[in-house]
Amino acid sequence: MTEVTKSGEEVFVEIKQATYTETYPGVIKAFHWHKKQTDIWFVASGMAQVVLYDLREDSLTRGQTDIFYLGEQNRAALLIPPGVAHGYRVLGGKPVKLFYHTDQAYDPQNPDEERISFDDPTISFDWSTKNR
Repeated sequence: MTEVTKSGEEVFVEIKQATYTETYPGVIKAFHWHKKQTDIWFVASGMAQVVLYDLREDSLTRGQTDIFYLGEQNRAALLIPPGVAHGYRVLGGKPVKLFYHTDQAYDPQNPDEERISFDDPTISFDWSTKNR
């Protein structure tokens, strides 16, 4: 059993929508970000390399890239605030089964989502696997 989020915790946000997606090995889904929406991600199966890039103008970590490994080998929930670009790559041979909870309901008439290419030169993240 793994607790994903619960009321009363410091990072708790009111959940307005919960979504499930499945992504297959070798796929990179990156990058996008939200102006208002906070996400909480939990990888229930498989392993994902999650990359965050801080776009927030007033942030001490603006321009910083952070990498997290989520899934079967690291059971954790990841909170992604508004203004932080995010994406992920499926690691290994199993699909990633991702649940994400948001504090905004999706509005198809006015989606709160901006896209950035996975190979954006500003973010300049190397998605390749390194043999060491």
